[in-house]
Amino acid sequence: MSKIEQRLQKLGYVLPAVFHPAGSYEPYVITGNLLYLSGAAPQTPEGKWVVGKVGAEFTAEQAYEHARLVGMQLLAVMKEALGDLSRVKRVVKVLGMVNAEPEFTEYTKVINGCSDLFAEVLGEAGKHARAAVGMAGLPGNVSVEVEAIVEIA
Repeated sequence: MSKIEQRLQKLGYVLPAVFHPAGSYEPYVITGNLLYLSGAAPQTPEGKWVVGKVGAEFTAEQAYEHARLVGMQLLAVMKEALGDLSRVKRVVKVLGMVNAEPEFTEYTKVINGCSDLFAEVLGEAGKHARAAVGMAGLPGNVSVEVEAIVEIA
């Protein structure tokens, strides 16, 4: 068991099953030493998608937890792609999108859920550049979507 997987276990985290897209794209692509992760959306441990607008159905604090769920899914995809999370050299860039009401502006607070999780699990390698933006809508009306670029060893 790798150091990262030991850390996950110590923190009490269990990676979810990787869901495969129904669309015409791949969940990840590796080129050179970069792993590109397609956008993922929050799914409960029971497999239910989290849908609704932040600022209406959800508070920033609730959406922060949604972004953590997405972070767990992205970690699961990293593990599937790489076989071992210790191959993550650095999370380079994260793009977080929030399905928000027009008056909601706390996008960074929401996407911190994913960013904080990456730093907690991956340590220094989890710290990254980032954009957090609001959207008028996201596929299936999910509350949050996050994609990432990861440097691999």
